[in-house]
Amino acid sequence: MAERRGAAAEGLSRFSEWADAHLNLVRSLSGGVAVAGLLLLARSVRLTKKFTNALDIPVGFVEKNVKLRGKVHHVTEKGLEVEHIPIRVPFITSIQRKWQAEGLLLVRLAGVELAPQGTEWLRRELKPSQVIWFQLLGREHLALECLVLLNKGRFSSVCLNEEVLREGLGRTVGIEGLQHDSHLFWKLHRRLLRAELKAVKKKKGIWKEESFSERIRGHISSSKLMQTLGRPVSWLRSKI
Repeated sequence: MAERRGAAAEGLSRFSEWADAHLNLVRSLSGGVAVAGLLLLARSVRLTKKFTNALDIPVGFVEKNVKLRGKVHHVTEKGLEVEHIPIRVPFITSIQRKWQAEGLLLVRLAGVELAPQGTEWLRRELKPSQVIWFQLLGREHLALECLVLLNKGRFSSVCLNEEVLREGLGRTVGIEGLQHDSHLFWKLHRRLLRAELKAVKKKKGIWKEESFSERIRGHISSSKLMQTLGRPVSWLRSKI
């Protein structure tokens, strides 16, 4: 019985892949109700599939910037380790659940270079098993570049990419995976820059202004005169 379910699920998955690859052909035949139903079924299979590896996500999902739901397991220096939560559809989900593998996706905050304080801040903000939405913008090897959204209420959400920059816990960088001359790239890049500018103006996080004495010490220690004077001292110490 289990083998039959596994075979049925695998067959549905293969048909979904074929429908995506031959979408124009399927549309041309979609005058019939049966074909239209099969197309809907194929899409349902793809949407209910649990992704456990970044390379398993269809290219079309990344190109169309599809938004997925997931549960955060760990926050690391490399990014968020997230368990994908697929859409549940009766019958299809029950079949696929029998053979879906386990694994976590590596999700990075697109357009953000996190400071060490930023990683710690995310660990405090994201509770264990916190559910998030992550919008696909690009894929680099096994990492997904995403806009990460955290629900703050029934009708509101916060973009963690912007929130980290607004707190001065990172810097804005290029968004990997998006064409730099695309409308979406500049739209998102402007949003991130505006968030970073707020932190700069308020001198928050990494933009906190050093005290006058700290600046003086920094200038003295880096001056050419002190570096020159330090050479004979280092030479004398090595001879003692």
